[in-house]
Amino acid sequence: MIKVGIVGGAGYTAGELIRLLIHHPETEIDFVFSTSNAGNQISKVHQDLVGSFDKTFTDTINPKVDVLFLCLGHGNSVKFLESNVFSGNTKIIDLGNDFRLEKDRVFNGKDFVYGLPELQKEEIISANFIANPGCFATAIQLGLLPLAKAELLNNDVHINAVTGATGAGTSLSATTHYTWRDNNFSYYKPFTHQHLGEINQSVKQLQHTFSSEILFMPNRGNFSRGIFATIYTDFEGALEDAKALYNAYYKNSAFTFVSDNFLHLKQVVNTNKCLIHLHKHEGKLLITSIIDNLLKGASGQAVQNMNLMFGFEETTGLHLKATYF
Repeated sequence: MIKVGIVGGAGYTAGELIRLLIHHPETEIDFVFSTSNAGNQISKVHQDLVGSFDKTFTDTINPKVDVLFLCLGHGNSVKFLESNVFSGNTKIIDLGNDFRLEKDRVFNGKDFVYGLPELQKEEIISANFIANPGCFATAIQLGLLPLAKAELLNNDVHINAVTGATGAGTSLSATTHYTWRDNNFSYYKPFTHQHLGEINQSVKQLQHTFSSEILFMPNRGNFSRGIFATIYTDFEGALEDAKALYNAYYKNSAFTFVSDNFLHLKQVVNTNKCLIHLHKHEGKLLITSIIDNLLKGASGQAVQNMNLMFGFEETTGLHLKATYF
């Protein structure tokens, strides 16, 4: 059994991590750190854990845990690691964006590997520090990587993607209140979303010559969880050529699958899956990519990375069924 520490324990991603790890056969949760909730019962905040997990939040750490998950707001992982020292044997998985870009990956001697298993599984296996990808970035990259690998992204890429309310975190804002979100739909950060940096980075890792634009329109949806991304770009081949390309790229993937049928979010919500559908219209290839933003887009992928780092079967603790009905 490996001992686990979770920092930033009151948020959605931490709640999902706890839910996964208490059923994982190889893990034991040592502490869940939250300065604002120290001493409070964890199941009073994460109410789906009533009867399943009886620990309380703490404001102290065990520096000798085997793996540390950082579930902090963007920019706060650096601050936490500057103030807290862990053993040389502690592996760290950061769910924020502090270490995802090449220019930020080395911090205090720690080299953070970008943790998208479908892109660089072998590097993750040998890593001690992981920068877990963003949720939009995961869905979009999984839609684009086979084309980049084949060096077929030679024109602009257009993306329209919608995320559920949990993507905004637990803190209330003008656009997360029920009265605003219900029966509503809106875009935000058009063409400038922070996940574009890691998306471009991964595409160029596979296709060094990529010089076109990735034009991304993120949207807020009137549902709790999930990401539905539609991506289109020029493609000269036939639809069957595209399907062969994608099936070959993902043939050994544990969680990413190409479907011949049109997709909907209920197929992936509450799972660590990404489903992809391809559609050809004249000279354009339409790629649909769907994930659960809190699982494959965050906590599920973090556990997948942990499994790879510790030599467990990649799918351990992640055999989840979609809540289809």
